Amino acid sequence: MVVVQVRTEAYVDSLIMKAASAVVLLAAAVLFPQGAGLAHNYEKGDISIRHPWTRATTSGETMAPAYMEIRNAGRETDRLVGAWSSTAERVDIILTRKEGLVRKQVGVLEVPGRERLILKPNGSHLLFLGLARPFAKGERVPLTLRFERAGEVPMELEVQGLDSRKAHH
Repeated sequence: MVVVQVRTEAYVDSLIMKAASAVVLLAAAVLFPQGAGLAHNYEKGDISIRHPWTRATTSGETMAPAYMEIRNAGRETDRLVGAWSSTAERVDIILTRKEGLVRKQVGVLEVPGRERLILKPNGSHLLFLGLARPFAKGERVPLTLRFERAGEVPMELEVQGLDSRKAHH
């Protein structure tokens, strides 16, 4: 007994379309590992980071600030206990107190449960020290934050112009 399979042209076309779709999705995943590629939000556990950014620097500058919004969706406080980047010797956590513009380096910033912490110009921020190279407008700079509860959150900061005062999306 001989079994003959007949494949219609429509069936073959649907297989080709499925294969092409898989190739496009695979290419997008490789080229844009954060999903949309332009995604500017990062999540780990109850912590989410929104719109991390820094300013462009000029040749010879040795430091650059980093800004973002950190949200804690959990019920318990989490603490930012460290940060590092391959583009700097170290990254410090800078706390600006509300009683004026008193700034000091601290080892930890608390993010209370169900609240957000905004790191912004003239406020608390992260500070890249000992830059390996200048930051150019439009590039992305790697940064990893370490939280006591959520753990490590790798991300990329968008480098904006020298005169930027807020995140541009």
